[in-house]
Amino acid sequence: MPQCPIRLGESCSLCLPGASGPHDCTLVQLVMSDPELRERLAELRRGPGPVTSDSRSPRTS
Repeated sequence: MPQCPIRLGESCSLCLPGASGPHDCTLVQLVMSDPELRERLAELRRGPGPVTSDSRSPRTS
């Protein structure tokens, strides 16, 4: 069973009518054609990274 590239860790459930797998899924095509969505998906695949000073809340005095 092919894995869904959008719903990480889940198998392709053919949730869109007419799709026979991730290769012809319109949701996958939409995400992969949008640079911001594609980058967000890449971030999710990488998992949580180290905490940096940019990601912490600013200190209040």
